[in-house]
Amino acid sequence: MNRYIDALGARWGLMSEDAFRESLRSLLERELGLEAERWVYTDMEGYVYGYPSMVEVDVALHDEKTILVEVSSHVRASDVAAFKRKAEFYERVTGRKLSRLLMVTPYTEDDAKEACSRMRVEIYTKV
Repeated sequence: MNRYIDALGARWGLMSEDAFRESLRSLLERELGLEAERWVYTDMEGYVYGYPSMVEVDVALHDEKTILVEVSSHVRASDVAAFKRKAEFYERVTGRKLSRLLMVTPYTEDDAKEACSRMRVEIYTKV
């Protein structure tokens, strides 16, 4: 029964992230005039996670500004470090210089807040 409840909770978290991501994308595009896209690329060398994998990030573009956005239901320090590696990988592959790195989440662990501060990642969360 616990596994079933955990699976439902995990699925709900993913569905909530997707719903929020789509809402944010719509807001960015319609209200702020930004172009929002999902960038997916295969990291064959394993730079981001230490092994070959697909890398996915949300990107907002406007004129010369490029902003990476990570939406997550829960952020740990390790998530911040992975996001920073995604940003470095994105810059290297696309040749675009990133203006800002944003993480949006309802829950952030204390060590993640410190990691964001040190890695120059802006975090938007409940206070």
